[in-house]
Amino acid sequence: MAHPSGVTRRDFLGVAGAAGLTLPLWFAGECVAAQQPTPPEGASGSPRFGLIGCGGMGTTDAKNAERFGKLVALCDVDEGQLAKARTSFPDADTYSDFRKLLERKDIDAVICGTVDHWHTLVSVAAMRAGKDVYCEKPLTLTVAEGRHLVEAQRQTGRILQTGTQQRSSVYFRLACDLVRNGRIGAVKQVEVWLPAGLRQGPFQPTEVPRGFDYDFWLGQTPKVEYVKERTHFNFRYWWEYSGGTMTDWGAHHNDIVLWALGLDDSGPVAVEGKPTIDMIPGGFTAASEYEVKYTYASGVEHFCRTTTASEWNGSVKDPDGRQHGIRFVGSDGWIWVTRDYINASDRQLLEDRLPASAPRVYASNDHMQNFVDCVKSRKAPICPAEVGHRSASLCHLGVIAIRLRRKLNWDPVRERFEGDAEGDGYLSREMRKPYDFSMI
Repeated sequence: MAHPSGVTRRDFLGVAGAAGLTLPLWFAGECVAAQQPTPPEGASGSPRFGLIGCGGMGTTDAKNAERFGKLVALCDVDEGQLAKARTSFPDADTYSDFRKLLERKDIDAVICGTVDHWHTLVSVAAMRAGKDVYCEKPLTLTVAEGRHLVEAQRQTGRILQTGTQQRSSVYFRLACDLVRNGRIGAVKQVEVWLPAGLRQGPFQPTEVPRGFDYDFWLGQTPKVEYVKERTHFNFRYWWEYSGGTMTDWGAHHNDIVLWALGLDDSGPVAVEGKPTIDMIPGGFTAASEYEVKYTYASGVEHFCRTTTASEWNGSVKDPDGRQHGIRFVGSDGWIWVTRDYINASDRQLLEDRLPASAPRVYASNDHMQNFVDCVKSRKAPICPAEVGHRSASLCHLGVIAIRLRRKLNWDPVRERFEGDAEGDGYLSREMRKPYDFSMI
């Protein structure tokens, strides 16, 4: 079976072996050496962090942040999650309501590792409380939330870093530098391959576990009976709380597309999509397999599709054996990039040094380091609020098109669909009280 980039596994490995699935020496030497992580300044100059949302990613982010400061507080609506996180941060104080954590004057920055539907409320509240924020992706649940969050950041002047850490990867940065500098000629098409989501069910309601404030966890979303498969890691496969792999992995790979095309403050002019398999009634509600096509004003077409391990026999796999990545196709060749891999139609596309005068994208080799540096310098991080909002919005547009199963025309300036009231109805959602903006 052919690789999504149009080469077979044998061809892929042959080219990879020739070009090397490593950075060219000119790029590694010039860019990596320029931004090596530096040690903390010492206790007096190190930021103090609070973690809100103590799941796997939140705890990982907090451990990462402790290289540069001190984690002093933990918050989660699940006592079990709190207890587990406490084993990693035994000196941290614990809270069940994030607003209590935000009242503390000794916390400089907040890490938001909650489920997606809490990202915006927590981040806005933290910025209003004078805290800088590192928020996991996707930054928002809806397009409308994103504009609200961007405005809050502008009003407060706080630093906000979106957790799209691929922007701090040398592989993705190299791909973006090469694409922007015309190494593959005029960009014609971009292909994004994402892992398929879960397709399971039906699920049965059970009793809410002791120590879990399920109503608070549901927050702004509709009140429904407790189903364990709705919560913790699996929340991402429910449309009510996320958007499936489109807003999970898509928030990473589609973000890189905007970066490479120079559209960090914009987006497509049209989107169309459809699910390629029906979901099981009573089960997960975010499409597990789908196709989406974005069209940009330049004429570039951006395809985003799901793939499974059985669909092609390539060598780029995540730990679960699923394959995903990005292929930029231009008039003079292509570049394929994913985490820890980069390849091209011709090794010279990667090996030839860019001129010293060539414009480069923002260089960061450590996403948390970049955030901490910007907390200290008050300069914009590599993925600030506007960028995180636009990347999340791109994914939300895809989810909307999948649900409506048709084409929609988009105005990236007004951030509205063109003459499409049904589509506009998906740009925001009714927030269940008291878990709306009035609570913060």
